[in-house]
Amino acid sequence: MILMNYGYFRAAAASVDLKVADTEFNSKKIIEAAKVAAKTGASLIVFPELCVTGYTCGDLFFQENLLKAAARECERIAKETSGLKAVIAVGLPVKKDGAIYNAAAILFKGKILALIPKSFIPNYAEFYERRQFCPAPATEVAESLYLSEKNPAVPFGTNIMICPENSPAKIAFELCEDLWAPNPPSTRHALNGANVIANLSASNEIIGKAEYRRLLCASTSARLFCSYIYADASQDESSQDMVFAGHNLICENGKILAQSALFEKEIIYADIDLSLLEAEREKTTTFGEAQAAAKDASSYLEIPVSLKELDYDKTPQFFRSVDARPFVPSDSKARGERCQEVINLQAQGLAKRLRHINCKSAVIGLSGGLDSTLALLVTCRAFDLCKLDRKGILAVTMPGFGTTDRTYQNALSLAKEAGVSLKEVSIAAAVRQHFLDIGQDEGVHDITYENSQARERTQILMDLSNKTGGIVIGTGDLSELALGWCTYNGDHMSMYGVNASIPKTLVRHLVEWEAESAQSPKFKEALLDVLNTPVSPELLPPTNGKISQKTEELVGPYELHDFFLYNVVRYGMAPAKIYFLAKKAFEKAADDNRSQEQSSPRFSKAEIKKWLKTFYSRFFSQQFKRSCMPDGAKVGTVSLSPRGDWRMPSDASCALWLSEIDELD
Repeated sequence: MILMNYGYFRAAAASVDLKVADTEFNSKKIIEAAKVAAKTGASLIVFPELCVTGYTCGDLFFQENLLKAAARECERIAKETSGLKAVIAVGLPVKKDGAIYNAAAILFKGKILALIPKSFIPNYAEFYERRQFCPAPATEVAESLYLSEKNPAVPFGTNIMICPENSPAKIAFELCEDLWAPNPPSTRHALNGANVIANLSASNEIIGKAEYRRLLCASTSARLFCSYIYADASQDESSQDMVFAGHNLICENGKILAQSALFEKEIIYADIDLSLLEAEREKTTTFGEAQAAAKDASSYLEIPVSLKELDYDKTPQFFRSVDARPFVPSDSKARGERCQEVINLQAQGLAKRLRHINCKSAVIGLSGGLDSTLALLVTCRAFDLCKLDRKGILAVTMPGFGTTDRTYQNALSLAKEAGVSLKEVSIAAAVRQHFLDIGQDEGVHDITYENSQARERTQILMDLSNKTGGIVIGTGDLSELALGWCTYNGDHMSMYGVNASIPKTLVRHLVEWEAESAQSPKFKEALLDVLNTPVSPELLPPTNGKISQKTEELVGPYELHDFFLYNVVRYGMAPAKIYFLAKKAFEKAADDNRSQEQSSPRFSKAEIKKWLKTFYSRFFSQQFKRSCMPDGAKVGTVSLSPRGDWRMPSDASCALWLSEIDELD
């Protein structure tokens, strides 16, 4: 049975209206917000530090009536949210053994499950918490605390986790300054299995602090492979000496999933991907080693709860952006920076190889298509880095039975404007002789007809590299490697593959970025025309002088395949989850009239399912080509090198994955 929650866990962080020291008013607002968040499907709702009283009460925390009112209102919040199937965390001061603690109360279905004291109490700059509060006791085992005479004893300590029975979530808590400490409780929590860590905070606002806070929360979630939920005190706190902004954040594995605007009291939501976090922890074996060394499960109290499980196929809201182009930043500035970085990495990798073998010549098969154009651009940059004459780059155009005048002319223009050497070698006569030798009918346009041309071109490139004392630069990209869309020992083979880690959706943006920065108008014109040319191997005769063989009509849209590839290899997602996410990113709605220029392409559910099946079938069956792929530097998080990121048997069965796809609706 396929679970319909796909490993997601919905959480919320809320800043609410507040009056300093007015516990009754504050609890009313907390209850209202909790009900809204629970109705929105949140399984965990986190409020700010000391939100029941207000953080800025100062020496009023010594007043007995304020402490009793805080306990009383905490019990009221628990009682009035008893019908909600959500874990609720609120902040309040609590007394124990003659000391006052800044604590988080964990509430569920009318009960106070636990009280978590703050570990690190700031007493510097504008903070004087040590005047009122003591740090958490140094005991590992959770103690008991009577919040009031009416309430039964409650576990009190930092080593407490809330563990939903019907979810892989393990929820732990820390408070404000704990995050800023060199050895925060969150590290210990994560090494003992916590994957959802909530911080009840009252972080005042000063210039530059918001960005630092984003960095701190995001980096903590990255370092611990967890989600980090940060609920911040609002501007209703006292402004006697400080200003607060209610900056709420929900982060996951280094990314900010949701955040509030400063000075906007709001509830933010995010659907946290617990299975993604689990996959990242499993893959990063150093996390497991640290966990094994530090884990002491006996010191943690795990409190079970039964939460409502969301059916994400039937839930209209999905609090998570799904990037249709995961390899390509959506922001134009970030995309430009990424393109510059990627091309530099490609060029540096090739430059190292050229220097190592003392090579001053490179041979490239220049077709006038996207991939070979990018390879040429990268090779030119590598030669510049090595201070080599670009004339040492031999661009070879090899017109054959499917070559169109458009791609041929673009190849000539690119070579001329780049300042490299150019050689034209027609493959027609050699391939016809080969057909004669093997008994191939030229009129039969089968796989032999196509691959004979690809292998003839590779032979020419290899032999020319011998003549020039150079190396053949591979042009095939990551998407083609994933699908096996290359001729074995044809364009599959080279001496260094500069595009081996570049997916097709990114190739297009890299060439576009180079076009935008091109100094020569003719070079820019050629690059732009390459971008507007349909992707094709050009191995079949043209129709009326135009390309007749379009790759995406044969193997499917690269937009979809790159989306599938990223989620399969990067996170090990199952077909059902990838299908769910693809629908969110690409599904064609009945009223969807947006053009491709305005948004990502749209596909029907049937199309997504069809091409998902194609992806898995080809990904498994074509592994043998990747098992012996040439060298080529990894430049992104996804690589299919058998020497690095992807080691898979060439004869593995795909039945398990295909059967799951067949069951998809």
